[in-house]
Amino acid sequence: MGQLEELKAKLKSDFHIEFSDCSLLDTAFTHTSYANEHRLLNISHNERLEFLGDAVLQLIISDYLYRKYPNKPEGDLSKQRSMIVREESLAGFSKDCGFDAFIKLGKGEEKSGGRQRETILGDLFEAFLGALLLDKGVEAVKTFLYLVMIPKVEKGQYEQVKDYKTALQEELQVDGDIKIRYEVIGEEGPAHAKWFEVRVTANGKELSNGKGRSKKMAEQEAAKKALHQLGED
Repeated sequence: MGQLEELKAKLKSDFHIEFSDCSLLDTAFTHTSYANEHRLLNISHNERLEFLGDAVLQLIISDYLYRKYPNKPEGDLSKQRSMIVREESLAGFSKDCGFDAFIKLGKGEEKSGGRQRETILGDLFEAFLGALLLDKGVEAVKTFLYLVMIPKVEKGQYEQVKDYKTALQEELQVDGDIKIRYEVIGEEGPAHAKWFEVRVTANGKELSNGKGRSKKMAEQEAAKKALHQLGED
């Protein structure tokens, strides 16, 4: 049985999902690195589906939070939504669903640990949602999300998220004022799926680097790694 056939069997057994257009499913699980290594075959990659999946994910989670918490102000709803749909969370859902085993990566990306990279796995989850939306419609996406995401939300796993930047500042400034600086040192990807690399320094000394789909996410990741190195995370 080929990889796509295995994936189809898994989706059917675990989530009762059967794609009519399997090319959409194949594209959702094809990373740009794989498509680039096989240019002569004119293979489609998942960035456009990711764009679509991000939109429907935001809509469904927003609708859920709006109905679930009728007394919460807009600002609180926005913060909770951002916790649920952040890169780290989506990567976790990809792993929970077993999607990481099926993504097609280029050889270089595979060797560098891309199969475990949060950016890739988060994008994969969104691309799958985009493919499911095109193949089955918004209700199918909602059913899937209510099966794999909402139960964890109901348990309160996304009520709070640690502010690593604040934690790092508090840790470093225990003995006095220290100048902490975050600097963007790299950008990659198209405008709708750009990710950033940020370096954090303390009094000019480099502590760590972090990557994320926004500058704020990259800064948090850099601070998280710095805390880990300091033994405080």
